[in-house]
Amino acid sequence: MSQYTPLPVTRTRRALALLPLLGAVTLAAACTATEDPPGSAPATTAPATTSTSVPPTDPPSPSASTQVTIPTSAFVELPAELRKSPRRTTPVAEALPKLCGNEFGTGGRQVTASAAMTVTYQKAGEPSSNVPQGMIHQTIFTFDGDGAPGYLSRLRTAVQACPSYDQSGNRVTVKSKALPGVGDEALLLTRTWPETSMNGERTGDTASSQIAVARVDSAVTVFDDQGWEGTSGNPTILDRVVRDGVRAIDTWQR
Repeated sequence: MSQYTPLPVTRTRRALALLPLLGAVTLAAACTATEDPPGSAPATTAPATTSTSVPPTDPPSPSASTQVTIPTSAFVELPAELRKSPRRTTPVAEALPKLCGNEFGTGGRQVTASAAMTVTYQKAGEPSSNVPQGMIHQTIFTFDGDGAPGYLSRLRTAVQACPSYDQSGNRVTVKSKALPGVGDEALLLTRTWPETSMNGERTGDTASSQIAVARVDSAVTVFDDQGWEGTSGNPTILDRVVRDGVRAIDTWQR
């Protein structure tokens, strides 16, 4: 425990008087995905709080002209028949996928806000006693200036430099292609690896999952589909989630 010399009475009073101001500054700097009040419409103007829950690489630019809070309504919600459990807030660092390195964490200093949520899905019509089929992590970044298209450009370059990588002793191959008709621009990545049984033995087949990244004006959203306990993801459900998610962001930005 550190030791210090007590402040004189006058200086102590001055220090105590500053505590409320410091508290206000701390609260103003806090940042998370915010819950929408019951019955409220999606935000159409940016609140005055900067959301910087987990900076992807560098902290947001201090000169950023836009201050943003990402509301819960900006995130996708699964329809009841596909929803295994309600969406939940997730740290951005845990939600972003990793391939050869930190390809998806290259937002840079033009990021004005970041937040993430996770949805757990099931096949429609399955009994509630069944295990989930998978989960999808969704991350949203908002950018200042030309940061959003710049992020997509850097990501494409990074993905091209990572055709495969090792994960838990398995070789994972990565293929990417444009995803037309989604947002202003979008990218779809497919990861493929040797399938293993519950005992960890290879079955001779392959498993796969997908990552989708879409830009909607000055925002970028990343969807990472992970099959349950290392199994394949569901491309049909991911495609629906991506398109619904882009519409949610577009509605929020209006």
